[in-house]
Amino acid sequence: MKHGRTAMTSALIAVLVTFVMFTRATSAAATIPDPQTDDMRASAKGQRVMVLAGGCFWGMEEVFEHVRGVTDVVSGYAGGAAAAARYEMVETGTTGHAESVRITYDPSRITYGQLLKVYFSVAHDPTQKNAQWPDSGPQYRSVIFYMNDRQQQIAKAYIAQLDSAHVYRRPIVTEVTPLPAFYMAEAYHQDFARLHPDHRYITQIDRPKMDAFKTLLPALYVN
Repeated sequence: MKHGRTAMTSALIAVLVTFVMFTRATSAAATIPDPQTDDMRASAKGQRVMVLAGGCFWGMEEVFEHVRGVTDVVSGYAGGAAAAARYEMVETGTTGHAESVRITYDPSRITYGQLLKVYFSVAHDPTQKNAQWPDSGPQYRSVIFYMNDRQQQIAKAYIAQLDSAHVYRRPIVTEVTPLPAFYMAEAYHQDFARLHPDHRYITQIDRPKMDAFKTLLPALYVN
C-alpha cells in the first residue's frame, strides 16, 4: 500500500474500508444539503481554481476528475514552503504541507459550493483530525485553501450549515485557510488512479469513494 500500512490482511482492509466509506457516505452524503451560500452559475464559460486537501491526493484527484464541469485536476502540496515541497519531505509530517489537489473548473457548469458538496460528501471524511483512514499525520489533514474572500465566505458558511444540521456524528474539523502557494507533485503522482487502477491502495481505499460518488451524487458525476 502507498504508506506501508500492512498489519491487516488485504481482504480485511478492503472489507473495512468499504464498510466505513459506505456507512459514512450513506449517513452524510445521502442527506447532505446544497450550500445555502454559493455563487450563481456564470453566464459564460470560464476558468476558476480551488485548492483542497483531504487525505491522499490520489483519491482526491480521481474523485474530482469525474465531477461535471471540472476541466483539470493536479496533485500537489500546499501549506508549507517551496523548499520542502517534495514527497519524501512532506511524508515526514513536519513540513506544514498537506497533500492537496488544484481543481480548475468551468463556473458556467458548476459552482464553488457544489464542488464543496462533493468534497464533504464523498471525497473524504471531514471529521478526522490530521488523518484519513488508514493514513495519519498533518500531511493528510482536511483543508480548504481559499484564494479570495468569496471562497472563504462560502467555505465557512457551508461548514457552519453542515455542523448546525448535525450532518455528521462528529464536528467538522476542516481548516479554512488562505493559500500561500500550490506546488505540483512529482510526475509519478499525477493521474495515479487512472494509470494504476489495480494498485492495492486504489482498489481498497479509493475505489469505494468512487462507488459512493456514482450512487449518491449521480447528477454531478461524469464518466
